[in-house]
Amino acid sequence: MTPTSEPTTSDPAAPSTARPAVAATAEPPAAGDGPGADALRTVLDVLDLERVDDATFVGRSLPKPGGRVFGGQVLAQCLLAAARTVEGDRLPHSVHGYFLRPGDVREPITFSVERLRDGRSFSARRTHALQKGEPILSMTTSFQVAQPGVEHTDAPPPSVPGPDRVPSAISTLAGVDHPVAQFWTQASAFDLRHVEASIYLEPGPMASGRQMVWMRARGPLPDDEVLHRALLAYGCDQVMLEPVLRRHGLSWATPGLSMASLDHAMWWHRPVRVDQWLLYVQTAPSAQGGRGLGAANVYRQDGTLVASIAQEGMVRVPED
Repeated sequence: MTPTSEPTTSDPAAPSTARPAVAATAEPPAAGDGPGADALRTVLDVLDLERVDDATFVGRSLPKPGGRVFGGQVLAQCLLAAARTVEGDRLPHSVHGYFLRPGDVREPITFSVERLRDGRSFSARRTHALQKGEPILSMTTSFQVAQPGVEHTDAPPPSVPGPDRVPSAISTLAGVDHPVAQFWTQASAFDLRHVEASIYLEPGPMASGRQMVWMRARGPLPDDEVLHRALLAYGCDQVMLEPVLRRHGLSWATPGLSMASLDHAMWWHRPVRVDQWLLYVQTAPSAQGGRGLGAANVYRQDGTLVASIAQEGMVRVPED
């Protein structure tokens, strides 16, 4: 989430055998034409970090209204920076991050990666995203080699309408003269479809702390599992606190609404492709003291659980 007035949101790292940059792994297929394809290509470009040395990378930000760095962007960049210091085929399975300061889209972001541990099965990295020498995000990422073990998965709710039966934000907001509508139709790299109707411009019909959202990138992507996991981190930040808003009869367009990500945790359970439809089953267990908690399980269309996410954010509304 883009922060408002609050936080958004050494051992040497591995040398030449480390994972290469996103752009070096595979050239993404043509994402098609139109604003969505352009937005996706822009996101991929921003996620392609410049290597300074074995433990340091530099990135830039997407332009955003208000000039604040989008939290999902810096989450994804931190993950990719950490991944480029991990040898072999170890994949990220969890991240835990704290947004410490608002980021400025006009300033470059330096990503400093600390190697915490490399074991036989797991590797751990701590990454600081820095602007002007100050951390805006501090995140720990754990990586694991593929291993056999016990396995089960909870099922999604029954009888969920498929994405082809749910209107897209792109179509429902087309032609609406509002900055929120213009972002989702022109600048978003993802197609979002809210099963219960979106809350972009007005509150939902019921005050419920639950929602389900279908999400898919607006174009094809290369076969790079780390990139897909990073883009899941990017995309999920667009919806994680929506159940809090929905529960309290608010919308993104509520006058005076102030929101910012405070901390974020993710667990990837299985391989994921964000250029295929994913279902977010979301809840808002609590809101108190100007903070709200959002949680989500993310499923493939076949009902397989691929990720679980939790985020606490600042949620402030003007007093009556």
